[in-house]
Amino acid sequence: MQKALSNRLDYPCLTTHSYLNQASLGLIGDPAVAAMHGFLDTTARHGNLYMSDAQEAAFLQPLRTNVSRLIGCAPKNLAIVSSASEILAQLPMLFDPRPKSKIIVVSTDFPAITRPWIAACQSNGCEMVFVDEVAGQNLTAAIIDQIDAQTAAVCASYVQFSTGTQLDITQLRKATSKVGAKMAVDITQAAGALPLSVRDWKADIVVASGYKWLGGHGGIAFTVLSDKLLQKQPPFIGWFGGENPFDMDAKNLKLAKTASKYTQSTLSYITAAGLNASIDELLKLGLNNIFEHSQKLATALISKLEGSGWAPFQSPESPGFSPHIVTLQNPYCDVRATEATLTENRIICSIRNGRVRVSHAHYNSHDDVTALINCLQ
Repeated sequence: MQKALSNRLDYPCLTTHSYLNQASLGLIGDPAVAAMHGFLDTTARHGNLYMSDAQEAAFLQPLRTNVSRLIGCAPKNLAIVSSASEILAQLPMLFDPRPKSKIIVVSTDFPAITRPWIAACQSNGCEMVFVDEVAGQNLTAAIIDQIDAQTAAVCASYVQFSTGTQLDITQLRKATSKVGAKMAVDITQAAGALPLSVRDWKADIVVASGYKWLGGHGGIAFTVLSDKLLQKQPPFIGWFGGENPFDMDAKNLKLAKTASKYTQSTLSYITAAGLNASIDELLKLGLNNIFEHSQKLATALISKLEGSGWAPFQSPESPGFSPHIVTLQNPYCDVRATEATLTENRIICSIRNGRVRVSHAHYNSHDDVTALINCLQ
């Protein structure tokens, strides 16, 4: 039986519930909560008695270093921002596509990726190309089939939020590079769950929220920009993106030479403190270990449900299978009734696009999976 990889006592709700919903509001462990309380009890309550201007300017550096280690990028290319949506909304301006070119997205991707482009295409004359995800088909190949000389950008999540389908970013980047198209990747549903080396992708921009598997809370996120994109001026400029944020000369525009110029203003330092502590824990656990743990739980879940009518949207043999998000479908069941039954039995999952989405983390054990199986059978 697969034991939890981390200390379940750090997650109090696990004493009463099987929480299989990290892809939604991910649980925050006690070490992160303690770090947040520590910030509240010192700086938040006593202000500059605990934080000078110089200390505030440097406050995000430990988090920047930790995130860079976790996802595999150079710290100079990484900016801490308030949300992934903040950066995704700027993509039409950053990429500045030529009129009548194509913007390719996945039709069921997270709306924060698609909606800025829908709005932009209404005024810039570009064409939105929505690629549908079909069970049993290769989503990466379907996207590549749409890439041609008219393509200006491909924007997609590395792991799809509703199905867990994983894209082959290396192959997508090869295809976009051949036609000179730009590429943006959202790793919100992968960061902290899968081993990553985003520098190897050579994407123009990568974004992620700071919660879910990262173990933080809302109000903090990050972005990684290519060296080429770093040469551009951000579409939106705030005071904290300056070379020295506390140089208050309102007549100059001396921006940071790193991605930090994309940090617009004072962020949620409380959340940043918690996120940094959580990433410390993830680095100690090791992403390879977390990934292997997810594989064992996913294998147990799928094998035990065989013949029950419940089947995964992506089979484990599929190149797009992600073990930390297993989406189950059953043509003979009312998923909303199933959701109610799960809730009654203190099993927390999400319903996405008519399917039961199971998203486990390092704190889950075989007992959580067994409870879910018993409820579905």
